[in-house]
Amino acid sequence: MRYLSIALFISLLWIFPAQADHGLSLDGVLKYTHDFKGFDYTSPNAKPGGALTLHAIGSFDKMNPYTLKGSAPDLLTPLIFEHLMTHAMDEPFSLYGLLAHKMEVAEDGLSVMFHLDPEARFSDDTPVTAEDVKFSLEILQSDKAHPSKQSYWSDIAAAEVVSPKVIRFRFRQANRELPLIAGEIPVLSRAYFSKHPFDQESLTPPLGTGPYVVEDFKAGKTVTYRRNPKYWGNQRPVNRGFYNFERIVLKFYKDPVVAMEGFKAGEFDFMAEYNSKQWARDYEGPKFAQGLIKKETLPHKQGAGMQGLIFNLRRPMFQDIRVRKAMTLAFDFEWSNENLFYGQYTRSTSYFSNSELAASKGPPPPEELALLDPLRDKLDPAVFGPAPTPPTTTPPNSLRQNLREASRLLKEAGWTLGPDRILTDGKGNRLEMELLLAQPAFERILAPFAANLEKLGIGLKYRTVDTSLYQSRVHDFDYDMIVNAFGQSQSPGNEQKDMWHSASAEIKGSHNRIGIKDPAVDALVDKIVYAKNRKELVIACRALDRVLLSGHYLVPNWHLNYYRIAYWDRFGRPEKLPLYYSAEDWLLSWWMK
Repeated sequence: MRYLSIALFISLLWIFPAQADHGLSLDGVLKYTHDFKGFDYTSPNAKPGGALTLHAIGSFDKMNPYTLKGSAPDLLTPLIFEHLMTHAMDEPFSLYGLLAHKMEVAEDGLSVMFHLDPEARFSDDTPVTAEDVKFSLEILQSDKAHPSKQSYWSDIAAAEVVSPKVIRFRFRQANRELPLIAGEIPVLSRAYFSKHPFDQESLTPPLGTGPYVVEDFKAGKTVTYRRNPKYWGNQRPVNRGFYNFERIVLKFYKDPVVAMEGFKAGEFDFMAEYNSKQWARDYEGPKFAQGLIKKETLPHKQGAGMQGLIFNLRRPMFQDIRVRKAMTLAFDFEWSNENLFYGQYTRSTSYFSNSELAASKGPPPPEELALLDPLRDKLDPAVFGPAPTPPTTTPPNSLRQNLREASRLLKEAGWTLGPDRILTDGKGNRLEMELLLAQPAFERILAPFAANLEKLGIGLKYRTVDTSLYQSRVHDFDYDMIVNAFGQSQSPGNEQKDMWHSASAEIKGSHNRIGIKDPAVDALVDKIVYAKNRKELVIACRALDRVLLSGHYLVPNWHLNYYRIAYWDRFGRPEKLPLYYSAEDWLLSWWMK
């Protein structure tokens, strides 16, 4: 029995996250000890005061970011709504106590208990209780919440109030990620939402526990967040060096070009740029030359995931993989990178780009075959060959060669040219589609792609619509194609269900924007979610990557391993960068000079 107990103990070390009273880690290591004073990527020199003005594209019509309908302004999380725990931006997946100051994972991994900080308060000075946490889980799992929230916390079976300041979450099955997923639950006020229906599209200023409150707003135009002088968490180590601005003002613009001119005119302070043309051509002028506006790049270790022009499989025309392959062959990335992107980008070749989780280029190695072989009858034989890579026009390849192959595939699939040079099938259906856009900047990228498709007899129209209409149509899967990014963390888990699993394909608002319903994909997603250690997780991700690539579900786009930022030179900031972060996240550790 003694040896069995030792073996069981060792196995549990692999299955469940490393834990301490003050934090949880998925990879078995916590960088910061119980008595840490603050994260390394913050500064003790940070000082409070001043105002930071930012921008957003679009509009807003509600103040609840956790529901499906409507649009909420940016920064409600983390400025207003806080979680039980908070992420460390220099560790792959480690969380440290925020609203909860102590965590206890059960030995069998089937539950976790959180002890709430005795000082935790909502901004109306009412205490945070275990009843609030229980209410938060139950409302986020209900059909009143956004479907992605329902899915993310679906494996938490129940919340039990142990005492006014202690809550226990029970899990449906053992999963090493679930204690951390539970720690990511935002805590909402049960009393507030008893008076303000959770699913009502309301602009009533929200009640949260965070460092700021909504001081003022103009519907759809501006939001002003003000530091809460009574914020309960000011002295907590995880907050040291953050939230230094007295006010954060968010201005909304309808058009990114207008926003760019507003930035140069001093209407707001900071830009993270995602458009290569604008970065190369628009960030110049006297104010840049004089040093009034700074322009720089920030390296990071974030996984790039995958961005692409996705095919909506709910549309019959995209059910045939040969059509999807043919359209992918018509995209000339090398020409676009040279002529449109100023050579800034790297082609994405994986759903886990810029990460060790990406599939190798050769055939699946033995450890991946162990997962793929039991699914062989459900998989395309191509999965067992070299991992597919996007078509290239780098010599000796050429666009003409790619279009010839595309034409062959379309003919093989039963499409023939009609008198108007548009492909039709045997039933008279035309191979035409619309690509829905939220920003006009992408139109210049799609023009040469549409011209190449026209040579094949495929009609592609692209249309830019208002942001609110775009969001509504995407939520309802009402599109033929869209540009979509599938972001990935260093430790993928439950969120994979929302992106690829059959169960999410028909749930409006889910991130299964492609509409994948594949039992083999479902099985591999489960292998990721229930991986017992890092090695199993990496193997499962690589196997899933190989299967997704073989499905040709999108035209792969591109990525960067750095952020492009510009800002008015009026800020101080920490000397050390985080590793796994967004530029906007790190900005919250800056301060006014």
